[in-house]
Amino acid sequence: MAIRIFVTGGTFDKTYDEINGRLAFEDTHLGEMLRLGRCRLDLSLRTIMMVDSLEMSDADRALIVHSCRECPEGQIVITHGTDTMVETAVALAAGVEHKTIVLTGAMIPYAFGSSDGLFNLGSALSFVQLLPPGVYIAMNGKHFRWNQVRKNRKTGVFEAAEGPI
Repeated sequence: MAIRIFVTGGTFDKTYDEINGRLAFEDTHLGEMLRLGRCRLDLSLRTIMMVDSLEMSDADRALIVHSCRECPEGQIVITHGTDTMVETAVALAAGVEHKTIVLTGAMIPYAFGSSDGLFNLGSALSFVQLLPPGVYIAMNGKHFRWNQVRKNRKTGVFEAAEGPI
């Protein structure tokens, strides 16, 4: 069965808006990233939203949970902004059972050319095939259970957290 990829935005898909001098969204880069990575997996790609995770609402998270619960695939990768990725993982753990869900993101936009996004996407696709059902975050070659991870805002990396978040 195919692996479902849900796109929700985040730094992964940001581009530089030269007119306004800020980061913005146009369209997802996932198709191009999968081609560049020579991905040969059976995938189903769907964009749910294109938002900065700091602007993600409870309704947005509910839509992500609903989308995961209702899709037929048992293995799901979600691209997501890193600032509130843990909050979405908490919502998914409470609302979706019997599926392996891996959230991933990037610290640098793919469009900038020096992004960690391609590596993180590849890692997430590997982890989703190997991990048992549950909710995980995959960043920088590591995976973490949804309730044992935090983003270290001083170092800009995800790390293991002791006990529940």
